[in-house]
Amino acid sequence: MQQAEVIVIGGGSIGLAIALELNQQGTKVTVLSKDFTAAAGHAAAGMLAPNAERLPSGPMFELCQRSLELYPTWTSKLENLTGKSSGYWPCGILSPRIGPGPSPADPEVEVEEPKPNHEIAFPISADAIHSYQSGLGQNVVGGYFYPEDAQVDNRALMQTLRAAAQDAGIEIREGVAVEGFVQCQGQVISLRTSVGQQQADHYVLATGAWSRELLPIPVTPTKGQMVGLRVPLGYGQTQPLHRVLYGEKVYIVPRRDGRIILGATVEKVGFAPHNTPAGIAQLLNAAIELYPTLANFSIEECWWGFRPDTPDQLPILGASPCENMTLATGHYRNGILLAPITAKLIAAHIKGSTDPLLNSFSYKRFRAASNSALAHRYSGRPAFDPT
Repeated sequence: MQQAEVIVIGGGSIGLAIALELNQQGTKVTVLSKDFTAAAGHAAAGMLAPNAERLPSGPMFELCQRSLELYPTWTSKLENLTGKSSGYWPCGILSPRIGPGPSPADPEVEVEEPKPNHEIAFPISADAIHSYQSGLGQNVVGGYFYPEDAQVDNRALMQTLRAAAQDAGIEIREGVAVEGFVQCQGQVISLRTSVGQQQADHYVLATGAWSRELLPIPVTPTKGQMVGLRVPLGYGQTQPLHRVLYGEKVYIVPRRDGRIILGATVEKVGFAPHNTPAGIAQLLNAAIELYPTLANFSIEECWWGFRPDTPDQLPILGASPCENMTLATGHYRNGILLAPITAKLIAAHIKGSTDPLLNSFSYKRFRAASNSALAHRYSGRPAFDPT
């Protein structure tokens, strides 16, 4: 076969989205995927929640908002290409507040408001929130509603992305492990892989939590355990929850097919596999406190995954130390949300049109921080001086 113009290393949501975007712009792309089933996108909950997460003002909020705005058109296009559903559902997100304490909608008392940028958050009193969503725990004293946030069925999306890539003629080489880069004078000459040398004009690193195995960039795994419940047959309705519940200790994500997803633990345990009693108990206890009805629903499955974490929990996007390699990793808990905008920005960057927003997510920010810390170390001062 003709040599690819671009090789995308990593066949998860980010890698596939980038490959599709490049393909639609006429670029010949090959995707190397070590294990499609291990991608973080399979283990997510699919929340599209930049507002409910109360992201602070700045580039990350802008990145997430731009991606959220792309979602309706992006998923519709994928569905039209494949005939498969992505499960996109603009259901809004309800963020209940557990007492004791005043209601966010009580005008007689002062309560902490959402952080700047979240003017689309609607405060809801205790009476209103229980009316809006029946079955909430008695200790829910109010909350906020984020009407512009949404969700997507991440597992369905992953299958739709893969099908769209295959239908577009993108070569996806499954079971191929990249073992290293052959570099010369700031260029990647070829890849060393489990099936031999692979070459292209340009390379994209989109290997998520495993990125550090190939480059010395600060991406580490943060494990998350999750639980899937099923609304019992004969319950009277397919789904008693009509929107995501984003609590202080747990999020509860209803699917239209009667599933309910609970997530997620945050564990710095490397790539330690498997669910644990402590992790599952943490999720179940917090979920039942928020929505007691779940106590009688059946547990359908438990699983875990590895978020690609960075020291500032922001992605690493754009240029790399090599002129012909681009980075698209470190999305932490927002890989599903950021797939459309990442694909758009990375494809444009490869084509020679770099959005200024990418500057905020450069790998160089960690190099600068490291140099600053080293300088402070040798000056005898702490790396952070509040004065």
